[in-house]
Amino acid sequence: MPVTTLQEALPALGLPADAPPPQPVLYGSSGCLVTLGFPDTSYRVTYRGFWVDDAGVRVLGAEAVPSAYGTARGLTGPARQLFDLLVEAVRLYYHRVGEIDREVAAIQAKGRPFSLEDAWVFQRQNAVLRTEIGRAIVALSELAGPLSDRFPGFAPSVPSAQAQLTGAREFALGVQAMISDLIQLRSAEESNRLQAVANELTQKANKLAAYTNISNIRVLGITYVALILALVSAVVLIPNTGATILGMPSAAWVPGWLVVVILIILAAVPLALVFSRPWVLRLLRGLMAFEFRAEEGIADLPEITPEESAAVRAARRP
Repeated sequence: MPVTTLQEALPALGLPADAPPPQPVLYGSSGCLVTLGFPDTSYRVTYRGFWVDDAGVRVLGAEAVPSAYGTARGLTGPARQLFDLLVEAVRLYYHRVGEIDREVAAIQAKGRPFSLEDAWVFQRQNAVLRTEIGRAIVALSELAGPLSDRFPGFAPSVPSAQAQLTGAREFALGVQAMISDLIQLRSAEESNRLQAVANELTQKANKLAAYTNISNIRVLGITYVALILALVSAVVLIPNTGATILGMPSAAWVPGWLVVVILIILAAVPLALVFSRPWVLRLLRGLMAFEFRAEEGIADLPEITPEESAAVRAARRP
């Protein structure tokens, strides 16, 4: 049964009927399949081409519209059909690449924000076109070589067709470079924006750290005051408690001189025990430094006005 459609040609070569041809030129025991890709407005590719076997050359898919170029070259038969199909494919490639180029240029001219999503869409579309142009160049090299005898008279047209396909590929590569530049520019803008956000976050973190330091200074001051009060309370509370007990009526039997001795001991022993400790002495010796740091922290508080801060700092100067 002769092959008349692409869906019949692929199974004849052992390939799925609903899959795109993996190569532009496929050879098999029953024949040879030559295909060219034609992207539509959605950049879905439809394949058309030729089936070559012992019976001759048959067109698969819609035949190309006859062109004046083929008439001028005097081509006939399969060579004329192949030339017209190549002319139609090249014209479509230039048209599709030009569409992408115009859309990108319009975005640049209007100064609209160029989103990365749009850039990747254009890049995928252009990749489809570059793939199909590359397939056509490979197919043309096969048609000018092993299959040249099946398309008699086509060989003189090969250089012109190659130049057209090469020009389309260079056009697509130029558009690809422009899209890549836009992607890099947009990526740089996003990086700068993220860097600005990171700098702002760093500033906020530094501000929070400053507030934390100020809070620590406040807590240190409160802790210092509480410690001093605790030490004074410990020294005063013991003799005061003893005096209260000895002053009760039930302690009237205690001689007066003994009360005096007991109160002196109760006052002197805690005083000696507390204020003889090395860490207490170091704490008392560092009192001025602690007060100075606390006043510095108070001067740096956000709620303190510059005038008040200057006054606090001036009060500490010798």
